[in-house]
Amino acid sequence: MSSFFPDVPKLHNFFHDPTMFHEVFLSFRGQDTRSSFTSHLYASLRNAGIDVFKDDHGLPRGDNISSSLIQAIEGSQISVIVLSVNYAGSQWCLKELVKIMECHRTTGQIVLPVFYGVDPSEVRHQTGEFGKVFRNLLDKISNEENEDNFVNLNLGIDCGYSLFKYQLFQNQLRQVASLAGFVVLNYRNESEAIKDIVENVTRLLDKTDLFIANNPVGVESRVQDMIQVLEKDSQQSNDVLLLGVWGMGGVGKTTIAKAIYNKIGRNFDGRSFVANIREVWEENASQVNLQEKLLFDIFKEMTTKIQSIENGKIILKDKLCHRRVLIVLDDVNTLDQLNALCGSHKWFGLGSRIIITTRDRHILRCNRVNEVYEMKNMDESESVELFSWHAFKQASPAKDFAEISRNVVEYSGGLPLALEVLGSYLFDRGLIEWHSVLEKLKIIPNDQVQKKLKISYDGLNDYTEKEIFLDIACFFIGMDRNDVILVLNGSRLFAEIGISILVERSLVTVDDKNKLGMHDLLRDMGREIIREKSPEEPEARCRLWFHDDVLDVLSNQSVRTSYT
Repeated sequence: MSSFFPDVPKLHNFFHDPTMFHEVFLSFRGQDTRSSFTSHLYASLRNAGIDVFKDDHGLPRGDNISSSLIQAIEGSQISVIVLSVNYAGSQWCLKELVKIMECHRTTGQIVLPVFYGVDPSEVRHQTGEFGKVFRNLLDKISNEENEDNFVNLNLGIDCGYSLFKYQLFQNQLRQVASLAGFVVLNYRNESEAIKDIVENVTRLLDKTDLFIANNPVGVESRVQDMIQVLEKDSQQSNDVLLLGVWGMGGVGKTTIAKAIYNKIGRNFDGRSFVANIREVWEENASQVNLQEKLLFDIFKEMTTKIQSIENGKIILKDKLCHRRVLIVLDDVNTLDQLNALCGSHKWFGLGSRIIITTRDRHILRCNRVNEVYEMKNMDESESVELFSWHAFKQASPAKDFAEISRNVVEYSGGLPLALEVLGSYLFDRGLIEWHSVLEKLKIIPNDQVQKKLKISYDGLNDYTEKEIFLDIACFFIGMDRNDVILVLNGSRLFAEIGISILVERSLVTVDDKNKLGMHDLLRDMGREIIREKSPEEPEARCRLWFHDDVLDVLSNQSVRTSYT
């Protein structure tokens, strides 16, 4: 069947035009509710911060629906249809209904019917006063057809016989009456009904932003950098774009991804932030829950029960391929996780943006993503400000603490996690305590930072990779990669692949001179793994790196013949 309406630009072609996109489209019969219920509903939605299109601001009336109105319907996330007694007496309203239900079927637009002064069964079966008004309209259409001997309701095509229109309108009324909605049968429950509708719409629109930080230092500049990547070639191409965000633990990948989600998420047909995937995947036996969460976030309904991961892949692909979505997959650490939630570009509608945060660059290889954004540590200025907000509740250090604050900031190495944790720990402590903490950190890392960074170490594949990491942390920082490989291969540690994996996991770096490097806090984390196995007996440790420990062990001739 040909389209019931003339061709207009599709949603994804004008999505960035704010005049074409609305959160809610209101369909209503003006003579019934414009100055009463619909007016109050419109005001309540607007007061809740919801962008509403209400067609009483100068669009031409008559039998023909303008292309602007069609675009407004297509460009809305939710349509609220106020089905009053005389609604079905207007061709204009019925043609709006046809277009809305078409969008409901083809793009998954959410439709909320409001049965105002009519029972849903009257709409479903066209009975009562509602049915009488509907039949009167059809009689009028039939009479016009008999007079002209042809049918053309200015719908963009020849529609054929009045029987076609009768069946079409009747079918749309049946369908909308079968949807869950709101029944407002008398004026006494209008205010409560409006409150319920606004709460429902707010929930469906996912108006609640994700919490970023009380003091988001350095966030905005990094968000703008990533948005430039996400909008790359957007003028020429509306392709699906996958962006990998890679960096060590605690560097702020999740924080920046949340900020992006909040900033641009409402420009899409739907959005989903799937958090802590690594942790949920390991702890949750029913991994299909992640797939179901993604579906619920986008479609706001749980009508489909996923039976298995493989079944979920098929469902996600089928349902998402027509949707322009923003999806953030946070803390992905295996290909199984990525494949279960983002099999390929073909899963998503044109213009979709998928952001994947990970500590493992290998996951982002082989053209799995279009771009990789490497998270950088904070510079000195950003580090001092972030630390100060947590340590002093202001943007710069207190006067007497300026020098020691710089020492703590230097120790943190620009890692936001460490700056926040140490700043909060030192808040409201005296200068003597600050010096004590800094001396202690040289030997024993902060426990909160240690646990966060150790996740990457624990995720290594086997003992050879862990041994290589510990050896580098204790002995080989700053040495030539090739020389270290020769040494480690003497212990059958397969260092070529091992060092490559450590680089991919953001645990080790190799500079342009082929020298091995490591963030100071990762170095301390590795050394603490060794120390904590025998904190009181250095001779029982598998590696020694402090000069005093080495001298003490050798002078006491207490070296063991084997180590654990």
